Amino acid sequence: MSPLERWATRMWYGGGGGWLAPVASLYGAASALRMRAYASGWLRSVRVGRPVIVVGNLTVGGTGKTPLVAWIAARLRAAHIEVAIVMRGYGRKGAGVRAVDAGSDWREFGDEAALLHRRSGCPVIVGADRVAAARAAIAAGAQVIVCDDGLQHLRLARDCEIIVIDGERGFGNGRLLPAGPLREGTEHLARADALVCNGERGPALAEQAARRGEAPLLTMRLVLEAARPISGTGASRPLEEFRHQRVHAVAGIGNPARFFRALAAHGIELIEHPFPDHHPFRPEELAFDDGLPVLMTEKDAVRCGAWTSASMWYVPASAELSPIDAQAMLAAIGRRTGYDAVAATR
Repeated sequence: MSPLERWATRMWYGGGGGWLAPVASLYGAASALRMRAYASGWLRSVRVGRPVIVVGNLTVGGTGKTPLVAWIAARLRAAHIEVAIVMRGYGRKGAGVRAVDAGSDWREFGDEAALLHRRSGCPVIVGADRVAAARAAIAAGAQVIVCDDGLQHLRLARDCEIIVIDGERGFGNGRLLPAGPLREGTEHLARADALVCNGERGPALAEQAARRGEAPLLTMRLVLEAARPISGTGASRPLEEFRHQRVHAVAGIGNPARFFRALAAHGIELIEHPFPDHHPFRPEELAFDDGLPVLMTEKDAVRCGAWTSASMWYVPASAELSPIDAQAMLAAIGRRTGYDAVAATR
């Protein structure tokens, strides 16, 4: 992480930021004015003719929404529903609306888009104009659109909103940007169709979410899978094979500490290397020259080119919900979209 990111994280989740409250008030006023403009019809939300599910978060940084998008897409596909994933394609070089092509450079789409295309098997359409992206997905045959992020992108009308909350960090100091991590106030929780807590939720977080509406508060956890060679050749290795072994742990994601803790829980001795989210790696940054294995997230692996070595591995993480919470999630989606994916889980 950059020094600025480390400083902001300490402030947002350590109770500081009060001195930035006047700036946060201006940010909040502008956000509220924009929301009122859409609510009054002065700015128009566009319906695209198919159900739209938005999976997002209120806070800056990683909460686990991308694995949840992959989970939702997989469950809908299991119910024989044609799904397309729409997203902005953060950090991409290209412009306009484009479908992710597995054979092209990830920079044309963004690392998360390339990751979701590989993980979900669904069409992934990127574009800053999410309305245009959704229409392109529908033209290609999509029955349901799942948006990764876009909670604040009000121009695209949605039928179902799912908010992901970091169970450990919660809402930090509860302040809006830049005084805190909130993109918008927690009153948005009342409009959600489901709230999903990534990790164990504390009593304060559960109480705060419960006060905001009738949406079910569900729990998911991210489960690390076997390590896979980034080179694409060779067999996977269960994480247990790295137990008591010293490794370089690399994470250029929104919350690197979560990945490091998950690896350490497997008894792996870590040399931690946190990088900024979406960091474009250079070969020299990962050339540790000591022969130790390098373990990184799947999103990081997307950003490593042909210079990867046999010692470099990525560790996929999948969202896991209890059977009860999975049923509740799919039921909430079914009520809002008209598609019954619950039957596929029986």
